[in-house]
Amino acid sequence: MNNTNSSDSNGSRNYFVNFNQDITSLAVGCKKGYRLFSLSNVDTLEEIYSNGTEDSCLVERLFSSSLVAVVSLAAPRKLKVCHFKKGTEICNYSYSNTILAVKLNRARLVVCLEEALYIHNIRDMKVLHTIRDTPPNPSGLCALTINNTDNCYLAYPGSSTIGEVQIFDANNLHAKTMIPAHDSPLAALAFSPNGSRMATASEKGTVIRVFSVTDGSKLYEFRRGVKRCVAISCLAFSMCGQYLSCSSNTETVHVFKLEEPKDSPRRSVDEGSWMGYLTNYLPTQVTDVFNQGRAFATAHLPIYGVRNVISIVTIQNQLRLLIATEDGVLYVYNVDSAEGGDLTLYKKHRIDEFEAGAASEVDGARSEPKNIEAGGSANLGSYAGIVKGNPADQMSESDRFREMAAATESPPRGAFQFSDDQEYPPLTQNAD
Repeated sequence: MNNTNSSDSNGSRNYFVNFNQDITSLAVGCKKGYRLFSLSNVDTLEEIYSNGTEDSCLVERLFSSSLVAVVSLAAPRKLKVCHFKKGTEICNYSYSNTILAVKLNRARLVVCLEEALYIHNIRDMKVLHTIRDTPPNPSGLCALTINNTDNCYLAYPGSSTIGEVQIFDANNLHAKTMIPAHDSPLAALAFSPNGSRMATASEKGTVIRVFSVTDGSKLYEFRRGVKRCVAISCLAFSMCGQYLSCSSNTETVHVFKLEEPKDSPRRSVDEGSWMGYLTNYLPTQVTDVFNQGRAFATAHLPIYGVRNVISIVTIQNQLRLLIATEDGVLYVYNVDSAEGGDLTLYKKHRIDEFEAGAASEVDGARSEPKNIEAGGSANLGSYAGIVKGNPADQMSESDRFREMAAATESPPRGAFQFSDDQEYPPLTQNAD
């Protein structure tokens, strides 16, 4: 077994791995390019796309569409937005510093630098707002809700010394609230699928907390462990919103079940029991431990010290825990939603084998525009046409005018129904 981390001789990770917003695909980036895999069948991992033209250190796919945002090691300050089915680059943007993270939903594209966040309108890539002089965030820690209507929020660290979470309304472009989540600096953040809850973990790594985004109140508190402090690498809610998974630099991945809040009738009964009576006379630190939930299920990886991303989702009528590691492996565990307990490995897939013949060239690059409008209305029309699902050369003048007019509004109103899956984002309907 490989028990070391996934760094190469230069100290960088071998593979970038990430799930898309609705956990329907997995993106894998490396020095040879990037690949996309379908997660519709866990028995055989189907490759959707492979690009072997240049190194890729960040790869973010927009749901099940053909839009993908890519950052390369060779040009870490440049973001490319591509239509991978057509093999075309739609636009690119350059920033003042290294891009550390990119987050997407159907309305917004967020670029995270160490001390700034750029919020783009994804329809035309216009910069709507810039959050400058944020606390130093060298790991690019941030989260964006997959919901782009009622709860379109961006979360990022509000401090580099304590665990404050700043919640920003990405639709209306103003700060919403600040949550004092931990005493230690933040290590991981995750929104629930509907955007109403926020899970947090600190660098200490022993306690996971879940807060209400609406008022910042604490809803749940889970203890990952008491024996040692760990480096938590990922938090992820299940798509149904009933489970929260947590991974770290240890071999154990925890799954917590979100049952009822701390002020539930069950907790009130507990407080009337002998345990509730006892905790009235114990120090606060001890009673906090009693009140913290324990893991509903656990998975034990055959390795440790390797960073990974996780998700928990129902595939083929079975709840699954998916763990993609930066050394190029996808582990699949089945979760018993009734019993939980220790999980058994169901499947292991290698995702690090690159087929040179499967590479597809991305062309149509533009040279270093600072702003998408520098390319003129033809480029804006091409982007809008691809978003709508039309070939790039069939954008009518009226459509182009409507898109440009919509882009000048602040905040912009969409010219297309972005929530309608028949119109957006399934670009594969007109794909080559």
